[in-house]
Amino acid sequence: MTAAPPPDPLLDSVRPVLAAVRERAPLVHCLTATVSMSLVADGLLAAGARPMMTETLAEAPIITTLADALLINLGTLSTDAMEGIPATVRVARADARPWVLDPTAIGIAPVRTPLARRLLAERPTVVRGNASEILALVGEGSGGRGADATHAAETAERAAARIAERTGGAVAVSGPVDLLVGVGRRERVARGSALLARVTGTGCLLGALTAACTAVAEDALVAARAATVWLDLAGEVAATRATGPGSFRMHLLDALDEIGR
Repeated sequence: MTAAPPPDPLLDSVRPVLAAVRERAPLVHCLTATVSMSLVADGLLAAGARPMMTETLAEAPIITTLADALLINLGTLSTDAMEGIPATVRVARADARPWVLDPTAIGIAPVRTPLARRLLAERPTVVRGNASEILALVGEGSGGRGADATHAAETAERAAARIAERTGGAVAVSGPVDLLVGVGRRERVARGSALLARVTGTGCLLGALTAACTAVAEDALVAARAATVWLDLAGEVAATRATGPGSFRMHLLDALDEIGR
């Protein structure tokens, strides 16, 4: 007979949000990086949410009226997405729909960087990124190397606080120790696996999970924390089963389905 796992207070603290995602199966409209679409879609389904992905100006604003939450990820910004994103965000805001901004790889990029900064004026529910992206978002750094951070999460604490004050929402800064910042609130989560950084799209998936959690949690910081813990703990479980990054990706999807049940 297999022994029950020991209690995990961190998991217990987010379990109601995970249960609500599984019960309500929120539809998340993801304007996300093409390189990570498969993992984002499969990860949302494994978690109990539902993905939808359309980025054109002709369709994305209309499609988002059907969604429970919106993810804007600037990872592989196409011409279609560049035109469709602002209009889609405006529709989400008009309908009071929660939305997440993931300013992937901003910094030196001449198109996505000013776009990300303009989108802050639309008051995203949660901004999720690594420290280099968060610093670049407020003009305090030149960004990382592509999607890779060159700063530790704690170096972006002041920048994250400025963003939270501006948006009234939450900021999730990913790293070996994740930093979560709301207006006058700070939390850290020191969990997860190093293998999460060796699979393309895990950051994009975290943004999508965050969007799913904003659809069921009224508090932005609670939603961001739940999504962060969910992916971190799933990463830990997957790492115990994987033999390398390839098998880790497969086990991560299984673990997302298992965590908190």
